[in-house]
Amino acid sequence: MNTQGNQSQKNEFDSDVDVLIALFNRTFADFNTRLVRGNDEPIYLPADETCSYHQIVFAHGFFSSALHEISHWCIAGEKRRLLEDYGYWYCPDGRNAHQQAEFEKVEVKPQAIEWAFTEAAGRKFQVSTDNLDGVEPDREAFTNNVAAQLAHYRATGFPPRAQRFIGALSDTFSSLKQNDTRPLSSIAAGDDAA
Repeated sequence: MNTQGNQSQKNEFDSDVDVLIALFNRTFADFNTRLVRGNDEPIYLPADETCSYHQIVFAHGFFSSALHEISHWCIAGEKRRLLEDYGYWYCPDGRNAHQQAEFEKVEVKPQAIEWAFTEAAGRKFQVSTDNLDGVEPDREAFTNNVAAQLAHYRATGFPPRAQRFIGALSDTFSSLKQNDTRPLSSIAAGDDAA
């Protein structure tokens, strides 16, 4: 990957993406699932005859896209994780008011989990209404709905895989980043050498 060329684009190269990939792959090795940097749109691909492991492919190497796609995976049940994109139909950018309302209904839970992931990684979260070419969404109302779901998860508990990853993110990005002098990439890889 040419990082210098990417730095002039919309988002700068984020070296923490490599840490995030290693952390996810190590944390969920028992699920035969890997986090994969993609070049285009995100997609979930179950294992098949061409690839022996499940793949969570996130968009353009963006840290926030990775967290968002992981949040969907943390909600998907066992049967859904055997289907491409969990078997869900997706209405792309350019949605009308009804389609946007439906989109936001199904996005509340994953974005609440993504919010928790983002905070655990020491970053700032922003909701994504993902409809630049469609009806103008009510961003404030959607943010309030996602915040309410986050509060509910905090009060009643996150889904197990989400809770597991929140702990892994917090351990790696908060405690170790502040208190460890080793490069973060060696911490995420599990390098115990000082």
